[in-house]
Amino acid sequence: MTQIYLVRHGEPDYEPIDSRGWPGMAADSAPLTPLGTKQAQELADLLSGIGATYLVSSPFTRALQSAAIIGHRLALGVRVDYDLRDWLPDHTGAWRGIADVRAAQAEFEAYDGEWPEGIQRPWEPLSRVRERARAALTRQSASTDGPVLAITHAMVIRALTGETGTPHGAHEYYRFDAAGEV
Repeated sequence: MTQIYLVRHGEPDYEPIDSRGWPGMAADSAPLTPLGTKQAQELADLLSGIGATYLVSSPFTRALQSAAIIGHRLALGVRVDYDLRDWLPDHTGAWRGIADVRAAQAEFEAYDGEWPEGIQRPWEPLSRVRERARAALTRQSASTDGPVLAITHAMVIRALTGETGTPHGAHEYYRFDAAGEV
């Protein structure tokens, strides 16, 4: 059983993306706001006593920036795992902005995170988020016996723990068993 602290990145700043009119997955390059930077710093201080041996991050800028801040403060290197990425509101990456994301999320919620029987939707179902996140944690926890910090996103945390609404710069403790359910 591995102790994993699922950490939600600090508050992102989408203004540089929105002001340029960049669509879809360009939003993944959004940096942290000054508050988001402070949240990551405070979280590093909070988690400094857990004895983390490993830090792994989503590849998205907001998570990587949070991981860099936390890793620096805790003297941990940052590893990246693409399967800790955020939920996809459209697998084609063609969404145009926040309105498209909110529409996909509303449909996602209406169907409790899973596609209706026999009908594929463009958004990623919660079961797939869980499957890829568990695969990432299996890979990442294999090389350590100590606690792991996984810097990721609210939807990944939800898929793994059932917790909804984890705030920016917060964490959820997760006991992970690679061999089965936790």
